[in-house]
Amino acid sequence: MVWMHEIIDSLDAAAPASLHTVGMALLLAFVLGNVIAWTYMATHSGLSYSRSFVQSLVLLPIILTIAMMVLTMANSLVIAFGLMGAVAIVRFRNVLKDTRDTAFLLLALVIGLAVGTTSFELAVAGALAVSGVMLLLHFTAFGSRHRFDMILTLRLAGGPRCLGSLRPVFDRHCRRTVLASERARDGSGDADLSFRLLLRDPGRSAELLTDLTTTDGVSNVSMIRRDDESEV
Repeated sequence: MVWMHEIIDSLDAAAPASLHTVGMALLLAFVLGNVIAWTYMATHSGLSYSRSFVQSLVLLPIILTIAMMVLTMANSLVIAFGLMGAVAIVRFRNVLKDTRDTAFLLLALVIGLAVGTTSFELAVAGALAVSGVMLLLHFTAFGSRHRFDMILTLRLAGGPRCLGSLRPVFDRHCRRTVLASERARDGSGDADLSFRLLLRDPGRSAELLTDLTTTDGVSNVSMIRRDDESEV
């Protein structure tokens, strides 16, 4: 196979890396892996948090740095294909439920590739840039649609036709109120109502709850904060 010999001949002989270079590369991979892991912990939300996944974000850049150094120093297609086969045997048993987890995993792999090929400036710049973007997206709540603070459920005597009795309380505490659902109680004329509320001051939600419980015809009042809802 002529093309195979041409590829082998085109590979330049790589000088063996010094112990100092190897140590600096592994240290840099460890530091950047920590940057990625701490960024992930700071920006994570939801119920899919995994301690082992966070530790993997630290380990992957180091492991991939070692792998790339092996390929660089060996300068052999046989070893390269052998390493690819060994990596193919290793599989992640857990399924990543969050697409952000996949992004962080790819970042850790790419940083390991950059450090392993001694592209130190690119590795540092890439890790800091992507981590900065992740933090920016987190603190600006980019992509979220924050329309309500609370979900309110209550039982109202007389049903929806008596909603006027709730209006003074809602006007005092809420910027926006939306009736999400209603269910009539059989034979009693009462109704179970559910509202979505955007509060004027979320810190005073207890006052809203007190005012509602003292309103005539209102019973079974309960509220759920928006933060208590699981994000799908």
